[in-house]
Amino acid sequence: MIRPPVIDSHVYCFTPPDTPAGHASGAEHMAYWQRQYALHHQPAFRVRDRAPGDSHQLLDPCLDSPLRLAGNRHFRVDRNCNRLIWTIDGEDYTKQQLPPNVIEFSAGAMVAEMDHAGVDWGLIHADATLTRDTAYLAACVAAFPDRLGAMAPIDEWLIPEHPEQAIRQAIDAIQTHRLHALKIIPAYAYQRTASRSFNDASWRPFWQAVAQLGVPVFFTLGSRPGAADPRRGFIDELWELRKLLDLHPTLQSSITHGYPWRDFLTGETFNLPEDMWSPLKDTNTCLEVGFPYRVGDLLDYPYPACRPVLEQMLVQLGSDRLLWGSDMPFQNRYCTYRQSRDYIERYCDLFLSAEDRAKLMGGNTTRLLKLARPESLERNAQPRLPAEATGGAGSNFQRSCPDTAT
Repeated sequence: MIRPPVIDSHVYCFTPPDTPAGHASGAEHMAYWQRQYALHHQPAFRVRDRAPGDSHQLLDPCLDSPLRLAGNRHFRVDRNCNRLIWTIDGEDYTKQQLPPNVIEFSAGAMVAEMDHAGVDWGLIHADATLTRDTAYLAACVAAFPDRLGAMAPIDEWLIPEHPEQAIRQAIDAIQTHRLHALKIIPAYAYQRTASRSFNDASWRPFWQAVAQLGVPVFFTLGSRPGAADPRRGFIDELWELRKLLDLHPTLQSSITHGYPWRDFLTGETFNLPEDMWSPLKDTNTCLEVGFPYRVGDLLDYPYPACRPVLEQMLVQLGSDRLLWGSDMPFQNRYCTYRQSRDYIERYCDLFLSAEDRAKLMGGNTTRLLKLARPESLERNAQPRLPAEATGGAGSNFQRSCPDTAT
């Protein structure tokens, strides 16, 4: 019997932080990592004795620059322990935003993890902090064309001011490098331009061109600029997405990470506003389901507090619009890769039917990315058999690329 494929809609491959990774230099790349480490919720600690530290000292809020990085912090790669560290007043500090002992993550490392967890195919995401190198992402796919796809990074700050350059990036990524989707993180544009909405008129030439490419756009959304309440600010940003989709109804889209679940969590209870689903109603936008990497430090496996939220997703949006994503390798800070499947597949059966589960764990991503699965491939019908029992988890997935013309 052919078993439904298990497809991870959110994985990463990246080179070390001090390599260029598509930036002008390794130093420029490290600047993005410094800002990321300053703001990420993982706790900082002093290397000498693991006493608590304050990573916000990596920033200087008074600086008039896009990243506002504090100087004299000697932010660097520690290759003895494979982590990022910095120095303040002669003391070294670190945090584990990157999982322990991970300073890079190759395509081969990703496939090895997929084999161990029984995952058939993974979609590599792009981010200026991890990599903005389209050629590198294409090389990852070329190394494992039956196991990996990738989305293209776009320099978001170009879109409102130099849309023709951003359009060329998108066309090159999809038509030349044959990548599978586009990744848009509006916050990068908000940091460096006067734009305060990805639905501004200045973005419209870009969206018109993207709509012609025939590939989905994955959005990483945060709170609207200047919002006092991050929860309300995020919902307001969803309404900006809704306006965009109303203008371009054929545009396929998905929201990476889902909602900012930490902001909705009080103790071990999620407090969800009644109108949180309204912007997504009557759209074709998909939503990523991935709780461990968002709240795994606050809730224990198998995350029973997350089940009512997933059930709400099913009720409000339907099973056709949910994509499983792990954020691999970052979810390894809190649980194993297999557990990032199991908390859904083994513990949500009271409200998640086998059909719903098949859509969530792979079917919807297959449809969204227009992946073709050979009918001759046969798998054991048991979805949780380890890769060893099936001779590896390879699955001959290929992208069925539509003709794209400018």
